[in-house]
Parts: sequence; C-alpha cells; structure tokens
Amino acid sequence: MANEASTHGHHSATKRIWTVFVILSVITLVEVILGIIKPKILIETTFIYLHLLNWIFIVLTIVKAYYITWAFMHMEQEAKGLRRSVVWTVVFLIAYLVFILLTEGDYIYEVYNNGYVTWDF
Repeated sequence: MANEASTHGHHSATKRIWTVFVILSVITLVEVILGIIKPKILIETTFIYLHLLNWIFIVLTIVKAYYITWAFMHMEQEAKGLRRSVVWTVVFLIAYLVFILLTEGDYIYEVYNNGYVTWDF
C-alpha cells in the first residue's frame, strides 16, 4: 500500500518535470528560430525605440523567468499572498529595468549619433 503511494508520487513528479522541460524548451525554440530567421516585418517595426523582434525576445525571457520561478521554486504550492509578493514584484522590477535601460540607452545613442558629443571610445 505504501509502495503504491510513493510510486504514484514519483510518477507525478516525473510528469511535472517533463512538462516543465517541454514548456521551457518550446519557448527557447521559438526564441532560437526567431533569432535565426529574423522576420523582416519584426525587424522593421519599431515600438518604444526598439524593434518588435527585440520586444518579443524580452517578453519571452520574462515568461521563462516567471515559469522557472513558478516551477522550480515551488511557488505554485505557496500561499497566494507570498506567490504574488515574490513573483509579481520580480516581474515588475524586470519590466521596469528593461524600460529604463531602453529609454536611457536610446537617449544616449541619439546624443552621440546627432553629434552633440563625439564618439571617443
């Protein structure tokens, strides 16, 4: 009787590991394929100072980070308040950091590109 329960738990954990593996592999495969073929429409379209292809990479990377936190840090089994405080805080901070880096980086690029300051590196 006890052996059946432990076997069922092991089978469930194995299934969970393979599910996580497949989901993360599919997201990574999409990133790699987009990086190789680089669709022209995604490169020519700009949204908030960045090509649409780069936005897709950023969003997919945040989704992967969220899912890794959700699965490997066992956040799905925690209380709802703890899950939200950990996962959503990290997602918000990463999104905010990306926004600030892109905005400031574009400003610095425009300053150098328009000749206000020379490229001296």
